[in-house]
Amino acid sequence: MTQAPNTAARRLVETLVMNGIDRVFCVPGESYLAVLDALVDVRDRIQVIACRHEAGAANMAEAWGKLTGKPGVCMVTRGPGATHAAIGVHTAHQDSTPMILFVGQVALSDRGRGAFQEVDYREVFGGLAKWATEIESPQRTVEIVERAFATALQGRMGPVVIALPEDLLHADGGPAPIRPVVPARAGLDPVFAEQVRARLAAAERPLLVLGGSGWSDAATDAIGDWAERLGLPVALSFRRKDLISNDRPNYAGDLGLGCNPALTARARAADLILAIGARLGENPTQGYTLFTREQTAERLIHIHPGAEELGRVWTPSLSATADNSLAALALSQIDPGRTWSDQATQAHADYETFSTPVTVTGAVNMSECMTHLRSVLPDDAILTNGAGNFAAWLHRFHRHRARRTQLAPTSGAMGYGFPAAVAAKSAHPDRDVICIAGDGDYMMTGQELATAAQYGINVVTVIVDNGTYGTIRMHQEGHYPGAERVIATDLKNPDFVKYAEAFGAFGIRCEASADFPAALAAARNAGRPAIVHLVTSAEDIAPGRTITDLRR
Repeated sequence: MTQAPNTAARRLVETLVMNGIDRVFCVPGESYLAVLDALVDVRDRIQVIACRHEAGAANMAEAWGKLTGKPGVCMVTRGPGATHAAIGVHTAHQDSTPMILFVGQVALSDRGRGAFQEVDYREVFGGLAKWATEIESPQRTVEIVERAFATALQGRMGPVVIALPEDLLHADGGPAPIRPVVPARAGLDPVFAEQVRARLAAAERPLLVLGGSGWSDAATDAIGDWAERLGLPVALSFRRKDLISNDRPNYAGDLGLGCNPALTARARAADLILAIGARLGENPTQGYTLFTREQTAERLIHIHPGAEELGRVWTPSLSATADNSLAALALSQIDPGRTWSDQATQAHADYETFSTPVTVTGAVNMSECMTHLRSVLPDDAILTNGAGNFAAWLHRFHRHRARRTQLAPTSGAMGYGFPAAVAAKSAHPDRDVICIAGDGDYMMTGQELATAAQYGINVVTVIVDNGTYGTIRMHQEGHYPGAERVIATDLKNPDFVKYAEAFGAFGIRCEASADFPAALAAARNAGRPAIVHLVTSAEDIAPGRTITDLRR
C-alpha cells in the first residue's frame, strides 16, 4: 500500500529529518508500520537499526542522546514493546538525557475497550518521562513532535514518550515542519556571577562540583582552565568523569559509589561548594550524608538548568537557574583575586593515591587491568558500563582525558553498557569503544551482539565473570554473613568465547592479569565484534574488599 505524501507518519519522519536525526533504534511492530514505511524513503538520511529487544533499543537511544546531545530516538510497538523499553526511559530521566520514545498504539477508535496490547501511556510513563502524550489529531503531528524536541532539550534534559494511534498514522498529517527546534537556554545573571565572585574571594576551602548534561566542549574547557588557574579543586558527580580531564592537576576525583574517603572528607570540610549541573542526589552525596541542610544553607551555591531541582533536597545559600554551559562560560570570566593551589595539589595527590592499583587475592587483578586500559587506549576511546561491583574497578582506576568518553547509567541500570557501546560504535566507527560488563549485567542485553554483528559494529566487550551478582552478594555477605546464608546470587554462565563465535564474533578467554594486554589487543584488532572473557574471583568482590573480610 503506497502512502499519500502528507500522512501523519510521513510528517513525523519529516520532522525527525528536519531536526537532524540520522539514527533510529527500534524493534519493528505492526502498530507503527506506516512510520517504518515512511522511513524507507529517507534511508539516505536516517539509518534504522533493528534491535533484538526493546530494552536494548531504548538503551541505545539513551546512549546516543548522552553522546551526541541530540535526542536519541527509539521506536517500539505497543504494550509489551513499550514496557520493555521503559528501562531506557527511566535511565534517560535519571541521567538527564534527551530522548524520544515513539510507541505504536491501538486505533483511536478502539481506545478504552481493553483492545489487544492497549496501554494508557500517559498514565504508565507519566512519572518516568518529562512528558508523555498521545497524538489525538493527525494534523497536529508536527506540533507534537516539535514540542517533544523542545521538552527533551530544554531545562533539565530528559525523555519524552509519544503514543501513535495506528489509524491516525494514515490520515492527513497537517502542516509540514518549517525549521529545526532551537532549544531555549537561560544565561547566568551578571549580578549572580558577582555574588559568586565575592563568595569565592572569602572562601578558605572551596570545592567545585560539576555534573549533569548538556555541556559543550568549549564550556568544560573554559571552566576547567579557570579552576586550574585558581587552584580550585574540582570533583565530578557520579558517572560524569568525562566532563574534564582526570589528569588536570586540580582534579580531586568523582563523588560516586565507592568514593575516595579523602574526597568525601574534603567535601565535608569545604566552606563553599560551587555546584554546576549536579543535582546532588543520593549517590554523589553518599546517601544524603555528605552535608546537612544547615550546612548547605551557609555553604552551597547551586546552579542548575531545571528550577525544580534547586532547593529540592538541599537548602542553598545562593541558587540560579541557568544552562550549564552558559553558566560555566560566565563564571570562567570572574576573578576572585586569590588562589588555592596548595589545596589543588593535595586534592590531586589524594586522587592519584586512590587510583593506584591495589592487591587482590585472585589471579586477575581488575585494578591492574583497568590501569592497562588507560595506558593503551587513545584519549578519545569511549568506555561504557552497566551496573554492578565490576564497574567500581573501572570508575576508580581508569582515567578519562576527553569529553564524551564515558557512557554509564546514573540510574544504576544493569544491561546498559553493551547496548550503549553498540550505539557509540555506530556513531563513531573509527574510535575505540570498550564495554566493561559484569557477567550478570551482560546477560541482560547480550543478545544485542546479534545487532552488532548484523550491522558490522565492531565493539569490544570485556565480560568480568565472577559467577555471581556481585553487588547483591557483597551486601548479602555484609548483612547476613556466612556461606550458608548465600541465596539467589550464584550464576551459571555460558562459555562466552563460544557465545561470541556463535554470533560470528571474536572471543578470547583470559584468566590472569598478565594475559589481559594480549587478549585486549587481539580483541581490538579482530575486525569484528569481540568479547574478552575475563574470569575473576568472587572473593575479590570490590576494590579493597573480599568476601572473607565481609564475613569477619
